Amino acid sequence: MSTTRSTGCPECEGRLTADGDETVCESCGLIVSTDRLDRGPEWRSFEDDDRNPARCGAPLTRSRHDRGLSTEIGRSGRGKSRKWSRLRRQHRRTQIRSKRERNQVYGFTEIRRLMGALSLPDRIRDQSCSLFESAQNEDLLRGRSIEGFASAAVYAACRVAGVSRTISEVVDAAKATADEHRAAYDALNRELGLPVAAADPAEFVARFTSELDLGQAVRRRARDHAEQAVESGHANGRNPGGVAAGAVYLAAREENEPVTQTEAAEVADVTAVTVRTTYQALQD
Repeated sequence: MSTTRSTGCPECEGRLTADGDETVCESCGLIVSTDRLDRGPEWRSFEDDDRNPARCGAPLTRSRHDRGLSTEIGRSGRGKSRKWSRLRRQHRRTQIRSKRERNQVYGFTEIRRLMGALSLPDRIRDQSCSLFESAQNEDLLRGRSIEGFASAAVYAACRVAGVSRTISEVVDAAKATADEHRAAYDALNRELGLPVAAADPAEFVARFTSELDLGQAVRRRARDHAEQAVESGHANGRNPGGVAAGAVYLAAREENEPVTQTEAAEVADVTAVTVRTTYQALQD
């Protein structure tokens, strides 16, 4: 189907018509321009089925040791035989060529598992994998736990991005012990010089009030109390999650919301004594 262009021919000022991938002058026949690029999706399929024939694969990702460029042998049709099963097994083995890559695959797998357990976004996943790879490049994993570095990378990425997750939350979801996590995080912070500031108790308020099913009025008051705790110096050297829980409990009391110290302590994974200490300090 032809369409008419509004501009004229550069030779005779005749009318231009776009037909297919060529723009032609109707008067003199001059081919003014050609456009042979197909900007649509590339479809290619030789199978007589309903599968999606698109040839594009998944996007590149930092959460895979090969950036997601590896291929897989399918399982449909004749690919279900025992011969093809052996080929798939050998193909998977050839994708990991060294112990370093094997450790990276295991570390990245643990990081992706923690993303689901802690409900963290993809940007934290990519940053965590980048930190783990940097630790490998600096030879920090020698003699230390891979699981510890995976959990430490996740916690460090959360701290850098300002995402509220406490150490206890990360360690509880990780396969690493608290000591393995601490040793790995100290190595990351010391050797890589992470731009990590002290965690702000106000960052935890929104999540805690949501888990306790509290309203916006309580959230606003609790945020003000958390900022007040930082300004007064009460938050210095204290668990930021515990300070936030105390601020939430005080705000709930002021708004006549039914929340106990034990409930506030449970969402922050601290003791009721920690909540009570912050509550009393903010009241004074």
